[in-house]
Amino acid sequence: MIEILKDLPANVVGFRASGIVTKEDYHEVVSPEVSRLVKRTDTLNFLLLLDTDIENFTTGAWVQEAMIGLKNLTKWNRSAIVTDSDAVINFTNGFTYLVPGEFMGFKKENYKAAVSWISGTE
Repeated sequence: MIEILKDLPANVVGFRASGIVTKEDYHEVVSPEVSRLVKRTDTLNFLLLLDTDIENFTTGAWVQEAMIGLKNLTKWNRSAIVTDSDAVINFTNGFTYLVPGEFMGFKKENYKAAVSWISGTE
């Protein structure tokens, strides 16, 4: 399941993933929010709080994630993944060298720092 994170700066879209994450979560929750932010700001600052294991993302969810990334490839500004998984943090940090924009992983205890970084207020 994916829920929209409230109380984020206006230039950020954020989500909390928990339990099983499906393509419907991306289609019904993530994609519309991303589209609204890009339309409003012409950039994409994306925060994902992982309260589930990566293994709980269905194949369809991964496909939808990729589609959002490709659709907005030139709009990515900053992307933060907040998790307790060192492997996900390391992967996220390395991703910044492969695609446009900046990507950074944060531990859950540093959630506020992630929000500051992604919004550009750090």
